[in-house]
Amino acid sequence: MRQFKRYTVTSALPYANGPLHIGHLAGAYLSADVYVRFQRLMGKDIVFICGSDEHGAAITIKAMKEGKSPQEVVDLYHTMFEETFARMGVSFDMYHRTSAALHHETSQEFFSTLYRKGEFEEKESEQYFDEEAQQFLADRYIMGTCPKCGNEEAYGDQCEKCGTALSPTELINPVSKLSGAKPVLKKTVHWYLPLDKYETWLRTWIETGVLDGKTTHDPDDWKNHVLGQCKSWLDGGLQPRAMTRDLDWGVDVPHHIKGHEGKKLYVWMDAPIGYISSTKQWAANNKKNWKKYWQDDETALIHFIGKDNIVFHCLIFPAILKAHGDYILPVNVPANQFMNLEGRKISTSRNWAVWVHEYLDEIPNRQDELRYVMIKNMPEQKDSEFTWKGYQDAVNNELVNNIANFVNRVVVLVNKYYDGKVPAFDESLDIYGPEGQMDATYHDSEMLRLFDNIHEMCDCLRSFDFRSALKILMDISTQGNQILQFNEPWKAIKEDPDTVRVVMNLCIQYVAAIGVICRPFMPFTSDKIRNLLGQKPILEKGELESLLDKMAEGEVILKKNHKIGEPVHLFTRIDDEVISNQIAKLQAADQVQQSVESEKVTEVQYQPIREEITYDDFAKLDIRTATIIHAEKIEKADKLLKLTLDLGFEKRTVVSGIAAFYTPEQVIGQRVSLLANLAPRKMRGVESQGMILMAENGEGKLSFVSPAADWQNGQCIK
Repeated sequence: MRQFKRYTVTSALPYANGPLHIGHLAGAYLSADVYVRFQRLMGKDIVFICGSDEHGAAITIKAMKEGKSPQEVVDLYHTMFEETFARMGVSFDMYHRTSAALHHETSQEFFSTLYRKGEFEEKESEQYFDEEAQQFLADRYIMGTCPKCGNEEAYGDQCEKCGTALSPTELINPVSKLSGAKPVLKKTVHWYLPLDKYETWLRTWIETGVLDGKTTHDPDDWKNHVLGQCKSWLDGGLQPRAMTRDLDWGVDVPHHIKGHEGKKLYVWMDAPIGYISSTKQWAANNKKNWKKYWQDDETALIHFIGKDNIVFHCLIFPAILKAHGDYILPVNVPANQFMNLEGRKISTSRNWAVWVHEYLDEIPNRQDELRYVMIKNMPEQKDSEFTWKGYQDAVNNELVNNIANFVNRVVVLVNKYYDGKVPAFDESLDIYGPEGQMDATYHDSEMLRLFDNIHEMCDCLRSFDFRSALKILMDISTQGNQILQFNEPWKAIKEDPDTVRVVMNLCIQYVAAIGVICRPFMPFTSDKIRNLLGQKPILEKGELESLLDKMAEGEVILKKNHKIGEPVHLFTRIDDEVISNQIAKLQAADQVQQSVESEKVTEVQYQPIREEITYDDFAKLDIRTATIIHAEKIEKADKLLKLTLDLGFEKRTVVSGIAAFYTPEQVIGQRVSLLANLAPRKMRGVESQGMILMAENGEGKLSFVSPAADWQNGQCIK
């Protein structure tokens, strides 16, 4: 990416209709926070913008379900979002909201400008209408079967299973989420953005980075799946998209426009403009000129989103910005893919999620542990997965055994040998390097290696490769541990104290460097290390740039005789009980959902009653109580078990077709009902002396028909 004077970084506005889960963190927020913190550390002029999206159809659906007003719903979740982000260390410069008056004014100004410039097409169209609710249906009020993948729970604007963008009329068997009724098509008038007219310049801009004859960005810097999704849309042909809706909740169409009554701005006309109104509020609070961050070609606009929002941020919002005429377009949209949970897709409706606010309450003071695991498994190029066992392993075997172990050992030894002061050393001293070679500049060469590693980490961060950057941080800590292990200062302190001074000075420099470079990933840990070393808190005002400049000049990070503090534990191990409790919580939520779903089954399939028999026919049946005392599989017969039954007065061999439902181990000791006077029959070479009675449900599953546990074997069943 080319160099810019300033950066405007946005994270996708979360819908204010439910709490944040770890998939949100992995998708749009931690990646942006890592990038922004890094650029601040490099002294860049950067603003980090976000806010609550409070006008989506999901808001009103939530409000109806809970019997609340939409404002009550958004107030609740907006506050929750602010608190959760702050507790997780997501360092927005401004977290705004789309229900704010400033946002309404900004959105209406955008719409008015596009209307005045003749960018809209006013069209009459047929849209779905709920006759029971007497309301036109927003896209998210409609559900049906996706025509692409067959998902029966696709929304009117998008299938969240396959990611295909849809229009409501493409859905198969659409139903209204308001009433459950089948909607009808009814005529209405709306203003459309003619995306088809912008298709040529959008394609050129996406594929070459050229806009109006100027190169704005390098497409090679964009992720393949982002470019691929954009090109797929362009190849399919863009269609005009309505920028207004018939709703009663949202930003009003400006009242000076004829026909505005009952019309609101479409959420994708309204929500991304929230980035601009949020920047305006930040600028007003800090006496800045907001226009420099949105209307200056020397500003890099970067959108961090999940892959489900790619089309809106790469095609629709850029089209809106260019149609307005005064705004820059994004230089990158580093969209992440999805994070799964314990082998399944995260589902808010099924409560299959790790809710961030609950994590913070139930596993307190471990924000950086979660940040670390999220970044390590960030779905940058493909879907990834979070597991609680993986979380525990990463904390215990990487954070505790690597960084925490290294920092603690260094601080303990500096306090033990040098009264907590950074040791001076003879810079001309010959000592062995890590590979065993004689090296008169061992300290310098190791500091140069550290310098090169940090530069490599910075390059990864600039290119949005956060997983690789985090790995380099851990490799640096590993190198520090290796320096200690190779030189064993605890053994050499008496025989070779001069060498130990070199080694311990070098190690404390490594710790000081880690205190800075871990900041983008684990800001709370950075604070702990800085405090431990007796250094000023990091304000994210060019500290990493200053560190690199100092190292380039051959200077040490901590000067000799600098006083450090007493050792503290940066990380502690995660107990098995914590993990088992979280797994049990997930399983309990899943069982509740399964129970709810089973209650929805209203029609039970019954087999028809067989032809009538007489009492004499029934009286011929001799049914006895028995117990299975032995069971084994029959070779080359997948469905058959050979059973030995105890009837009290004798033992019987019975062949039963229950192997698809029960293993031999499961049936031993099982009480059964045996049709004892059934004529013997050979099955797979085994003579079966009777038949055990089983119940069969509508799905074909079998269950034993068992007498009471205290009944003796061999008793008659009549």
